[in-house]
Amino acid sequence: MSFLNTKENYIKTKLEEMGLKSEKVSIVPSSKPEFGEFQYNGIMALAKDSKKNPRELAEELIEKLKDDKDFENLSVAGPGFINITFSKQSLMNLGNGLLQTKEYIEKLPKKKVIIDYGGPNVAKVLHVGHLRSANIGEALKRLAKKLGYEVISDIHLGDYGLQMGMIMLEIETRYPTLSCFQENFNEEEVKDLPITNEDLIDLYPIASQKAKENESIMERARNITYLLQQNDPRYKALWNTILKISLKDMKDLYQKLNVEFDLWKGESDAEKVIPEMIEYLEQKNVIKESEGARVIEVEENTDKLPVPPLLLIKSNKTVSYETTDLATLWEREKEYHPDEVWYVVDKRQELHFTQVFRASKKTEIIKENTTLEFIGFGTMNSSDGRPFKTRAGGVMSLRNLMDIVKTETEKNMIPSITGKEREELAEVIAVGTLKFADLLSHRATDYIFDPEKFSDANGKTGPFIMYSTIRMRSLLQKAKELNIEEIEFKTLKGTSDKKVLLQILNLQKTLENALEEKSLHEITNYLYNLNNTYNNFYSENRILTAENEDLKKSWIALTKIVYEINTQLLNILAIELPTRM
Repeated sequence: MSFLNTKENYIKTKLEEMGLKSEKVSIVPSSKPEFGEFQYNGIMALAKDSKKNPRELAEELIEKLKDDKDFENLSVAGPGFINITFSKQSLMNLGNGLLQTKEYIEKLPKKKVIIDYGGPNVAKVLHVGHLRSANIGEALKRLAKKLGYEVISDIHLGDYGLQMGMIMLEIETRYPTLSCFQENFNEEEVKDLPITNEDLIDLYPIASQKAKENESIMERARNITYLLQQNDPRYKALWNTILKISLKDMKDLYQKLNVEFDLWKGESDAEKVIPEMIEYLEQKNVIKESEGARVIEVEENTDKLPVPPLLLIKSNKTVSYETTDLATLWEREKEYHPDEVWYVVDKRQELHFTQVFRASKKTEIIKENTTLEFIGFGTMNSSDGRPFKTRAGGVMSLRNLMDIVKTETEKNMIPSITGKEREELAEVIAVGTLKFADLLSHRATDYIFDPEKFSDANGKTGPFIMYSTIRMRSLLQKAKELNIEEIEFKTLKGTSDKKVLLQILNLQKTLENALEEKSLHEITNYLYNLNNTYNNFYSENRILTAENEDLKKSWIALTKIVYEINTQLLNILAIELPTRM
């Protein structure tokens, strides 16, 4: 158990001895460090419940705690706040325990979680919005695994809707002689389409615009979508080839972002279970007819705004986006029996998921005690406060944004790095820069991404953390070369080294809060504060040349712990550490 958790449990035990019951005891960093490094602020609430004087209760609690040598100083402030200062020895014991066990992170009770993130549409360009879903989803997956959860990640591709009908119609218009559009259809010939991923990306906006401007074209696209969903062999073969072309490029880009999925499923994978699900829903008698369509009512009496019915089957007999998401939940429940399912998606999709979640619970597709969580995120904007655009005014592709950041990060690299190594390291640093900046604010916040600002190694940035970590690695390597290997905490000099250890105390709580909030800003801000505190300590002391051997080994031990925490947290954020910068 982490040090702070141990102390919180100890305080809880002493409160129980006083006849006070507290569900949760929280030791938090002090707002006024000059009076105490940490605070316990729960006495006032307990005093109110027990109708006792809070200052007297605080004094009584301190009396019960004073024999614990981990506490160097305890005092009461205001109406009953308890200021806490931990002893240097308790912090050194903590450090030595970390060095011995190498267990920096405490596991939580096990859960099985499915995380749905990514969600790109096949045959469409990956843009900056896909970056947010990938970054947040991947980091949450890694965080949950680190804290002991069993996690299954699914990209959930958009590969089965009307956009596919539009793209296929445009291909048919441009390449009418393809085998899949002829009576003598040959599936093998369709596998070698004269089309690249770039062609597909160019096709969609043209096809979409044509359909919007011409109802007969739109109707033909809807009909092709219907035929695809009915497993017409010609369109199914064409669809398979489009999927293959698109996924190759998509997987390459996600790999560059250090994003991995356990499942590469899409809306189409729900198709095989839709008939079974519809039959179940009919037996539950929850489907209603509405203007030729079939729907499930999900509005509740407490709704302040209207919540439309979930559209199950459209009037043209095709299935909706809501249907495939509901069927995906049906399949996930049957195959995996998850405790929780998380959806990392644009916050503007909240109404859609409200409909799906309510329908799944109302129809008992998902068990009542299974948690379905909508994890909405805001937009990444350019300096004008608007979403990133190309010079032509279109949505900026993720590759273009990565190239812009790569150019900026390369400006700050040392000149001695040249050639292929410079190219490769610039890409690693650029990805880390993008990721850290993207996770720096609470996920629901819209934020401005300034490539120049976030590429600077002197601010609250990815390059700052990466550079600090590389410097620690270099220091530890030099210590090894000097045969300083048996490191441990034996003494502390003063405030700067102790402050680093105090930052380390907050690690477990930071990770647990990040998991609870489903936001990685807790971790990025912790990394910045930890490294800023360590760098202040580093600049004040000559670690490897300290005359006092005990102090030297203690400082090297401190460096090793911060380095290990950095590498573990960067791994959670899916940020690769470059060899040099």
